[in-house]
Amino acid sequence: MAHIAKLRSLLFSAFGPAVALLLLLVFAGYVVLGSNGVLAWGDYSRQLRAAKAELKTTKAAQAELRNRVEALDPRRVDPDLADELIRRQLGVIHHDEVIVPLN
Repeated sequence: MAHIAKLRSLLFSAFGPAVALLLLLVFAGYVVLGSNGVLAWGDYSRQLRAAKAELKTTKAAQAELRNRVEALDPRRVDPDLADELIRRQLGVIHHDEVIVPLN
């Protein structure tokens, strides 16, 4: 009977540290394997490089559109661009026509 009481008190005294150790292991596993863990860091780096490349192409397209909008400013319209747009809208441009930029 005394051995059972000692075993019971030993198990009850080890229960708290065992639960704490188990929680610590769960948190450590989440740090390594979780969605924001150490192993996901490489994937985030790859996504960041892809996003930077997309940002670069988007900024280039934005600069091209900004240049086109500035060329259509009513105070100082680019005559070649206006001619090209008018001919395209009226349908008087031919498919074999070549536009040679002077700049």
